[in-house]
Amino acid sequence: MAELMKNYLFLYGTLLPEHVSPDLKSVVQRLRRLGSATIAGRLFDLGEYPALVLDTSAETRVTGEVFELPDDPGVLQSLDAYEEFDPNDPDGSLFLRKRMPIELRDGRRILAWVYIYNRDPSHSPLVSGGNYSEWKAASHTARRWDE
Repeated sequence: MAELMKNYLFLYGTLLPEHVSPDLKSVVQRLRRLGSATIAGRLFDLGEYPALVLDTSAETRVTGEVFELPDDPGVLQSLDAYEEFDPNDPDGSLFLRKRMPIELRDGRRILAWVYIYNRDPSHSPLVSGGNYSEWKAASHTARRWDE
């Protein structure tokens, strides 16, 4: 009997455990962290959340964490609802969920679900360095100094 393919999820923004909203905390706690990873693309700061735009030719990479999904379709459904992804209406969805190759810190590549922004973010600031957590920490520090 063939081993079932594991489902992985690449998180880079407000679904990361340190940024997740209280109403989704119990869902995210069900994910099993595998480690840091990156994906080719650009990350934009939309204010309340970041937006990943894939770009396989980009020299920039977006940094995030990879998690193994539990064998419970309700987890992914909850995350889809949060990301405003409707598999029956991809054009109307704010984010799309696609299985994409990501690179783990040790250089291995695996396929993982990734939420990709489904609008034009070009009027939003680019997250330099592609790391949302570092970007948020730096912008929080800058705001504190401005006060």
